[in-house]
Amino acid sequence: MPCYYQKNFQRAFGTFPLQDQTLTDALTCAIETGYRAIDTAQMYGNEAQTGECIAHSTITTSEFLITTKVHPDNFNEALFLPSVEQSIKDLQTDVIDVLLLHWPPVDGNIEPSLKLLNKAADEGLARHIGISNYTAQMMREAIAITNRPLVTNQVEFHPLLNQDILLSASVETEIPLSSYCSVARGKALEAPLINQLATQYNCTAAQIALRWALQKGVTINTMSTKPQNIRSNYAVMEFTLSSIDMAKIDELTQTNYRAVTKERVPWAPQWD
Repeated sequence: MPCYYQKNFQRAFGTFPLQDQTLTDALTCAIETGYRAIDTAQMYGNEAQTGECIAHSTITTSEFLITTKVHPDNFNEALFLPSVEQSIKDLQTDVIDVLLLHWPPVDGNIEPSLKLLNKAADEGLARHIGISNYTAQMMREAIAITNRPLVTNQVEFHPLLNQDILLSASVETEIPLSSYCSVARGKALEAPLINQLATQYNCTAAQIALRWALQKGVTINTMSTKPQNIRSNYAVMEFTLSSIDMAKIDELTQTNYRAVTKERVPWAPQWD
């Protein structure tokens, strides 16, 4: 979908779990570095501070692509639209650029929340809509329910996790994937192959993992509080992994390490 696949929006700065001055410092650095796609959520409790930081930057709001996500507690008729209106107020914008459902409903019935998501867009509260943490089957069901294109399914995606089922569903449903936990919360940076390739390409291990995801057709969300890492994570358009090295990294996905497990997030769906 065009809003995500413009070059400037393929790399987003994620704000979880940042708060207070740590968030302000990191996000300010990210904006100065060149990030224009910013990812937050009602669940993160930092929309207002994110909006404040963006508003006080030297970049006009129209140059940003701001993504936020509706908390599952608000997946009902009484709370959904008011929660989005509050997000708009907190983010100091007129409309949410990309509005996602943060998780599938616990009962697995995705239709009511998807219809509310459509309603938010129909009423002019969101330019684009999407989903997060949906399984392949949920992606197929979703396109039959929504009356608008879904611009992304934001999921855990990194070189230590095989997401071929979701990648296939992405092609089938035309719902692009975007990543979180893009370096497996640091675990991917421990892989010898990733480090060998970093030496070979004269870059960081994180850049190898992120570039791999981009070349798989997945937009990336990254977060760091260290200016050096914020800048290097952004500089992943400056090289290309060979098909041979892409295939080597693909083999690492058989590790099937998942950072966001059902033990960590009990309401997560049964992953593909």
